[in-house]
Amino acid sequence: MTEAAARTPYGTLPAAAPLPPRKPVSLPRLLEMRQRGEKIAMLTAYDATFAAVADHAGVDCLLVGDSLGMVCQGRPSTVGVTLEEMCYHTECVVRGVRRVQGTVWIIGDLPFGSYQTSREEAMRSAAALMQAGAHMVKLEGGGWTIETVRFLVERGIPVCAHLGLTPQTVHALGGYRVQGRSSEQAEQLRRDALALQDAGATMLVLEMVPAALAADITQQLPRCPTIGIGSGNGTAGQVLVMHDMLGIHLGKTPKFVHNFMEGASSVRDAMAAYVTAVKNGTFPDNALHAW
Repeated sequence: MTEAAARTPYGTLPAAAPLPPRKPVSLPRLLEMRQRGEKIAMLTAYDATFAAVADHAGVDCLLVGDSLGMVCQGRPSTVGVTLEEMCYHTECVVRGVRRVQGTVWIIGDLPFGSYQTSREEAMRSAAALMQAGAHMVKLEGGGWTIETVRFLVERGIPVCAHLGLTPQTVHALGGYRVQGRSSEQAEQLRRDALALQDAGATMLVLEMVPAALAADITQQLPRCPTIGIGSGNGTAGQVLVMHDMLGIHLGKTPKFVHNFMEGASSVRDAMAAYVTAVKNGTFPDNALHAW
């Protein structure tokens, strides 16, 4: 923390103990973690203070998710979030991380309507998020997105893909439902995952996919670590919405969520407990948190 930051009267982050030494998380390091079987722990973050606490707690990746539309703005879905809002929240997260050890890998969501029209539009939107401080951008879906991923990667933009339940198209999917239950859906998810890896995606979120299918897809993607949410413990890592794992939510707790604030003395301790549980494989428990 800089001297100026230490003098700031609001939102200061005095460490209870010296910060643990950690090299900055990079794309090569994430791939090394995948290869040696170390689970990747990811959380969402939308502001400076919680981002700094998460970095201090040892979280590997922070996703500045368009889920902010629901948990921060009170919207019924992520669809109304704008690129300008995503850039604003990304800048906030980056400032917070830089106030502590600054080692976490930051991913920015491309919001609905910011990449669907053309590859060139996707490039402009991705550039805006990268200029706001993101290390990687995330977009949803397979099929037509594959060439968009290739276009971005060829131009130096690391891309995280997203398959299964894709919240930006929840209305087309008929609601927040598990994806990949039928053999046809499962095969399509496999094809899309392989095509996204071949196009250069170096991370893949699998949301609400049956655990056995998510584990199978993970094994088929040696160059693209999978990050599960409601997809069992066979993925290369896990992500949760920060508010959910802290037990702060406005509606029903999803099946795949565990409240890590229970028994924790602080938000930092809850986040550290989440990291430990992901790393040692005790979260998620397929019997409780998966399909």
